Amino acid sequence: MQGLERLKERVKRAHHGQADVLIGKKGITSEVLEEIDRRLEKKEVVKVKMLRTAVGPGKERREAAREVAERLGARLMGVRGRSFILYRPRKK
Repeated sequence: MQGLERLKERVKRAHHGQADVLIGKKGITSEVLEEIDRRLEKKEVVKVKMLRTAVGPGKERREAAREVAERLGARLMGVRGRSFILYRPRKK
């Protein structure tokens, strides 16, 4: 249970901190996914922010966040505005 509480605290801090990765107007590219993957491996909890132009017409921000999480094998911990938090334990 202590591990879960620690994870919740890390997610809470991430929501209030600055974004680790910014998804720009080109959207969800392989380069962006590689950078998020590197950050997840290093930090486990990563905050990602999407520019307004990053989410194409007809695509919702929550849908985009779920897509990123799914493609990286991460857990989507929350979405606030155009920012979202991902969690993935380090590979051992």
